[in-house]
Amino acid sequence: MGWKIHVVDGGLSDMYNNSVLLDDQQASFFWTYPKIQYLLQLKVRKKSGYLAIGFGSGMINSYAYVGWIDDNGKGHVDTYWIDAKDAMSVHPTSENISHVRCRQDNGIMTFEFTRPLSPSCSGKIECKNIIDPTTPLKVIWAMGAQWSEDNLSERNMHSVTSNRPVRVLLLRGSTEAEQDLRPVLAVHGFMMFVAWGILLPGGILAARYLKHVKGDGWYQLHVYLQYSGIAIMLLGVLFAAAELRGFYLSSVHVKFGVTAILLACAQPINACVRPKRPANGEVASSKRILWEYFHVIIGRSAIVAGVASLFSGMKHLAQRYGSENVQELTWALVLWILACVLLVMYLEYMEVKRRRTDRSQLRGNWVLGNSEEDDSVDLLRLESTATKSESQSSGMMERTNLLGSTFAVLSDIYAVSSPEFFSLLPLSFVSIR
Repeated sequence: MGWKIHVVDGGLSDMYNNSVLLDDQQASFFWTYPKIQYLLQLKVRKKSGYLAIGFGSGMINSYAYVGWIDDNGKGHVDTYWIDAKDAMSVHPTSENISHVRCRQDNGIMTFEFTRPLSPSCSGKIECKNIIDPTTPLKVIWAMGAQWSEDNLSERNMHSVTSNRPVRVLLLRGSTEAEQDLRPVLAVHGFMMFVAWGILLPGGILAARYLKHVKGDGWYQLHVYLQYSGIAIMLLGVLFAAAELRGFYLSSVHVKFGVTAILLACAQPINACVRPKRPANGEVASSKRILWEYFHVIIGRSAIVAGVASLFSGMKHLAQRYGSENVQELTWALVLWILACVLLVMYLEYMEVKRRRTDRSQLRGNWVLGNSEEDDSVDLLRLESTATKSESQSSGMMERTNLLGSTFAVLSDIYAVSSPEFFSLLPLSFVSIR
């Protein structure tokens, strides 16, 4: 697969499916995008000694294609990587281009070439010159008096350049202004932040830290937040797909997003097949335990993929619309994530502290013999328990006093009676028992 890129003049509307005017409307840009061959044909016309186009936001860090005519009248198309604004920073590259043509008629220079979408190489700077048809291609142009293949100097510098890059929508055959952020994509980003940054994490926190609250309020809140987050997430995907007129898996952002969506949508299905919850005092079945592990792992993996898609979306936004405001938004997202992490740490600390307190109370109740009684029952029966204890204590005291009196009488009898009396005591005690 590849792109065919042309820079030519006159009568090109019939040869190419799409054409746009670049910045200042001094250069025309023509291309085709066949569905089978995936070739881009790109053409620019301008009167000059040489004509150059570049892919990037500006001259620095851009890939340039220069069409020029030598002293023998032969046309050339050379490729370069530019990393600064001086002649020494224009580095020739060995990019794989074919079907090269360059000519000059009536002072108008035209050139064309074919290049692959993704270079089949590695380790070289030109290998990073990848064209994503789903992402607007930033195009700049320049012209000058003369060009040479070797020994570039200040005299080869351009005399006229574009004032700003133009984003060419290759699939739609149109352009958009550099500073404009399409509102639909902004809504997409905001909806994804609400889903993956607020609702879905909130549902997980409710299930994790609100189970000690009596009733099933934590479960209702968990379900409400999860379903709301999934609904907003799917709406955000539809907005982006409708604006971009398609759904493509070529970018890292889309790959993270699709992974997060699949994991999130798997949770309601997983919840529908959950085993029965054990009753109080019963031991959970192995199926229930296994289901809980899967449910927790899938949910937390979805959050990780969702957060990764948020950050990759910020990077994608910077590539499309520049880094003027994206850096601030990225730092705001980082601070939000850190705040959420601190909140989780605090809630986890409080959860551990609460469990320790519950275990201590349970151990104390077991020692007192009240392990099976509810706290509220203990409070309500405090007075009756105290009364019962007092009555039991008074009964014991009465029996003790009676036993003491009996021993006193026996002592008196011992003092005045003969030893034969004691021979009858065992028989008397037996008859009494």
